[in-house]
Amino acid sequence: MFMDRVKREKLLILSGSFGDGHMQAAKAILEASALYKPGIEVKVVDFMELVHPRMHAIERYCFLQWMKHFPSSYGYLYQKTRTDNMLTFFLKHIRATSQQRLLRLLHEEQPTMVVSTFPPASAAISLLKEKGKTDLPTTTIITDHSDHSYWIQPSTDLYLVGSEGVRAALQRKGIADHKIAVTGIPVRLSYSQQDNRERLREKLGLAPDSFVVLVMGGGSGIFDKSFIEQLQADNFPSHLQFIIVCGRNVKLLYRLHKALGDKGNVMLTGFLDEIHEWMAAADVLITKPGGLTTSEAMALQLPMLLLEPRLGQEKDNADYLIQAGVAYPCQIEKLKDQLQRLVQQPFILEKMREQAGQSSQQDSARLAVMRIMSMTSATHEEKGIAPLQKYA
Repeated sequence: MFMDRVKREKLLILSGSFGDGHMQAAKAILEASALYKPGIEVKVVDFMELVHPRMHAIERYCFLQWMKHFPSSYGYLYQKTRTDNMLTFFLKHIRATSQQRLLRLLHEEQPTMVVSTFPPASAAISLLKEKGKTDLPTTTIITDHSDHSYWIQPSTDLYLVGSEGVRAALQRKGIADHKIAVTGIPVRLSYSQQDNRERLREKLGLAPDSFVVLVMGGGSGIFDKSFIEQLQADNFPSHLQFIIVCGRNVKLLYRLHKALGDKGNVMLTGFLDEIHEWMAAADVLITKPGGLTTSEAMALQLPMLLLEPRLGQEKDNADYLIQAGVAYPCQIEKLKDQLQRLVQQPFILEKMREQAGQSSQQDSARLAVMRIMSMTSATHEEKGIAPLQKYA
């Protein structure tokens, strides 16, 4: 019986629902673990729900309203905490209750390794390690093309990053090279499976010869007012087919139905479970530069037009994507001309697809799982300990 316990491997993934990207990355690891590491037990936990089970929904609502109405204040705080200082130290150490509840979770679940896709969770597990409460191998998956200080913790064993630029930035901040692996930001396996576009368009009811423009505002459906006004004002040619995904934002969907419902080449929808199919069927994606959405688009080799970044990490993502040649800024005032140029000069889109195809995104989840497992095995062997740990 003791040997059975020693051999058991269990991966605990700490994520957060403050923005869909963190949780989507966790689900990608969960899915890839089942495929590439059969037999391992995996559990995903929403860290903020763990810490504040009764207030979690209210906290999430307030966070989303902050992002929607006061993005400049978020951006200011993001820049002020980009590097370590007294403010970042305070923010990383403020929640003693989070450490206690996380320690209790470790007692209950008895994992052999911990992966975090959410900065506050990375901070909490690092503090437990600093205090000698656990010595579990820990991995942080950075879900943006950013080296922000909130991701960086002294007791993290491994960082999985989306690009060589982030690797270099972490090295400049003193992170040893052997602690960094460029895997791409993990996306679910459905985004790495190329499908026949004609078949998908027939399935989704899209005209085979139309130029399909997929418009996404993230899971929370956040769009700038100016972008919606431009769609309403311009008379776009009929061969441009717009699909606007409002996510879980029911109010936005209702408002857009009133503003755009009479346009025959505009399709409005809420959250879509099979969004990868719509992305695979599209010619171009217009989106805010979130880390996960843009990584999913890169995995599908879908060219992008990026709405103006509203948040600090979005600016980092946009800089990377434009420099990589897989996206262009979306020129809202000249949107019709910009789209017509893409229609008339298809080589621009083809070049963007080629650049996306050279990234590691198509295999990101598998690479992430393999790297996590190899790091865990090496850590156990080096320490000469069984995978199952006791907690102080």
